[in-house]
Amino acid sequence: MNGTVPVIVNFHADWCDPCKILTPKLIELIEPMDKLDLAIVDVEENPELVHVFEVKAVPAVIAISNGLIVDKFIGLVNNEMIENLIQKLTNEGPIITESNDTKS
Repeated sequence: MNGTVPVIVNFHADWCDPCKILTPKLIELIEPMDKLDLAIVDVEENPELVHVFEVKAVPAVIAISNGLIVDKFIGLVNNEMIENLIQKLTNEGPIITESNDTKS
């Protein structure tokens, strides 16, 4: 996680119903991207990472760039929050855009 490509770390658990909704959303939005990696961490199998990142609840998502935590959120969030997190890490425009055509 000290590499040049930013990482979004998704802490989840098999028993967590919101995780079952959030994890596929993250995979769909992040996996196709070249400039961003997704790490999916099962809290039951990786207690050392839970301790290091001070995860207190799941789902928890932590954004890391240049080895530093840039942002994080806990709980099930909408696509807009996920996209804002992605934009912070990639400095790219919105992933999903609405038509803003103002030509007359």
